[in-house]
Amino acid sequence: VKEVASLSLVSSACDVVSAVYASTKESHPYLRSVCDAAEKGVQSVTEATASCVQPVLATLEPHVAAVSEYASKGLDKLGEKLPLLPKPVEQILSDTKELVSSRVAEVKEAVSS
Repeated sequence: VKEVASLSLVSSACDVVSAVYASTKESHPYLRSVCDAAEKGVQSVTEATASCVQPVLATLEPHVAAVSEYASKGLDKLGEKLPLLPKPVEQILSDTKELVSSRVAEVKEAVSS
């Protein structure tokens, strides 16, 4: 999970979503109340779940480590095949806009010729 979260694409997407969420809470007082209540509920559930799950995780730790190693190798292979993963969302959007603009320019030139 940490490796996936550290990918530029994933972390920048999370940053964008977080910024939109914070902006929405700031702009809409009624939504802020609902969001604050939901956040407190999620925090309580997370804390309760963590204390219950901890003994189980300790027992499963060797298995989790093996699965984590396989997942890490799979993520490395995926990163080799998808060059977008190390790029932040903003760069992907910029590159896409640039590509579309150049294609549109090529089409316009072909049509005018």
